[in-house]
Amino acid sequence: MRFSPVAVEKHIRKKHPGCPDFAVTYFVNEIAGKDWRNATIGMAVGITMQTVLRHRMTDYDQMLLCGVEREEARRRVQPRVNAMIAAWKKPIP
Repeated sequence: MRFSPVAVEKHIRKKHPGCPDFAVTYFVNEIAGKDWRNATIGMAVGITMQTVLRHRMTDYDQMLLCGVEREEARRRVQPRVNAMIAAWKKPIP
């Protein structure tokens, strides 16, 4: 199943009103360009946000390169990923 860019953007802006415009655009393009089998739009947004933030906004990949096990590296970066997503759930003042 593919989600339309309009539907994805509407979902992100409703559920994550604090998400910066550049990030909304990036997520819309990532999500709308993939085939999501057995996933809701909310699942697609959540998976994409988690993945992008983990790889782009933390030192997760560096940890893997240094020999940290995948699950341990995820455990270490998850609080930061959760904090970013939580901040995006709040409207920009």
